[in-house]
Amino acid sequence: MYTILVVDDSPFIVDVFVTMLERGGYRAIASYSGQEALDILKEVTPDIILLDIMMEPMDGWETLERIKSNPNCHDIPVLMLTAKQLTPDEAQEYGPYIEDYVLKPITHRELYDTIEHVLNRRKAIRLDVEAARKAGLDHHVIEEYASLNKNVDVNKRLLKILETTYDVHDPKIKVSEKISNAIKTMALSIRSQEERLEMLRADLGRVLEKR
Repeated sequence: MYTILVVDDSPFIVDVFVTMLERGGYRAIASYSGQEALDILKEVTPDIILLDIMMEPMDGWETLERIKSNPNCHDIPVLMLTAKQLTPDEAQEYGPYIEDYVLKPITHRELYDTIEHVLNRRKAIRLDVEAARKAGLDHHVIEEYASLNKNVDVNKRLLKILETTYDVHDPKIKVSEKISNAIKTMALSIRSQEERLEMLRADLGRVLEKR
């Protein structure tokens, strides 16, 4: 059974998500502030953290930074759980540290699918990394492959949210030049990352074929 820490300063929201998670077969732990979450993480290592952004006095982004700065919980996947619209600046700054950006309200099925997607992605990357290590692939290449594999998937999901949020494909909607350029730059960066990832996948494939 997977353990999921739910962090939100609204007791009602926490209770809703705890109930949803328990119905889905997960073990849920409730936290009502960023500091309480950090305290819980000293004793418990959940499989996933659902972290709200709009909290006081410590908001979700600061909580995320403190989680990721702690080597004991740095590798725990964090899903930002919020009704707040994602901005291009947030996607660029925090994208490398999160596993997904979950917009409220969300259905039971959408929540379960998002969680399973993250868990399955991490499992697939772990299996690839183990195979690459056994095959003797350079550890720097392995680390780059694992990082890119996760980041490309996360960034594509964040880009989709941004494109939907700002209706960039609707000619009737006027988007500021700054936002438009930021989204285009992000799309170009993702394409570059995908090209590099495909090269690394090809290298991994060749190494495995020689075994």
